Amino acid sequence: MKDQKMTYLRLTSGILRYTTDFFHRSNFIQLMPVILSSVTDPLGPDPGSTVIKTGEIEYLGQRLTLTQSMILHKQIAMKEGLERIFVISPNVRLEHPMRRESGKHLFEFSQVDFEIAHAKKEDVFSLMEDFMAGLMIHMDCHYEEELESLGRKLPAIDGPFKRYTTGELAEKYGADWEMAASLDSKQPFWALDHKREFYDKDDPERPGHHLNYDLIYPEGYCEALSGAEREHEFPLIMGKIVKHGIDQSRYGPYLELAKNDLVPSAGGGFGVERLSRFISGAKHVGDVQLFRRVPGEAVVV
Repeated sequence: MKDQKMTYLRLTSGILRYTTDFFHRSNFIQLMPVILSSVTDPLGPDPGSTVIKTGEIEYLGQRLTLTQSMILHKQIAMKEGLERIFVISPNVRLEHPMRRESGKHLFEFSQVDFEIAHAKKEDVFSLMEDFMAGLMIHMDCHYEEELESLGRKLPAIDGPFKRYTTGELAEKYGADWEMAASLDSKQPFWALDHKREFYDKDDPERPGHHLNYDLIYPEGYCEALSGAEREHEFPLIMGKIVKHGIDQSRYGPYLELAKNDLVPSAGGGFGVERLSRFISGAKHVGDVQLFRRVPGEAVVV
């Protein structure tokens, strides 16, 4: 078991090295992560979310939240004039204990968050398809011994990946389509048009539809990445916050910056541990962590 854990850690280290090199080669600026902030991604409205609370601390009389994701900060960075950014960001999402058995949920994990100013979803698709294809080659070439010891044969991945709307997936596989569709695929694919967070841009040409997307791993490993084109016009942002009953007082600094509109952008975020699980073939995403952070499990250290 100890040798297997070391293998998982070596693979994760190789993924992080490749990821950092890839984004630097692609002319992204790497930012340091934000751990505590006066605002964080509310992860809502999202009917699929099972986060039961937001982690908070009090510091010098100010209420600060633990980062759930850096989406709002990425939008602010675009407004500061940055055009292509990425950050390897710790995320704390206090999930319901029932997520323990999903195999893919953690309550503390690291996410590679990236954003591109004035981009469209197709720009993100192209970037991630190049990333995934190159990563498979890199891991096969440099970590053959580790993969062989785990009995893991990586699928040959090549873009462009197929694209399906969530409506099409639900029609074929049922409302809980993700696992069945993932098991039915030998290549990653894009799932489009989700009903979720207020910062995901609505499709102006198709009312009731959304310019967002998930990348789904094949072989039953499910969601890899979540992203969207961003809502950037203040009246639209405020209208959605009001519509969904989101507490405006918790997003004051963000809304102040948005009053003169934000910069149009698109981006996404993918979990490092989920990617390591896919590469290694681990049964549970917690297996690839040295310090497990699985919902419903006691924290040992």
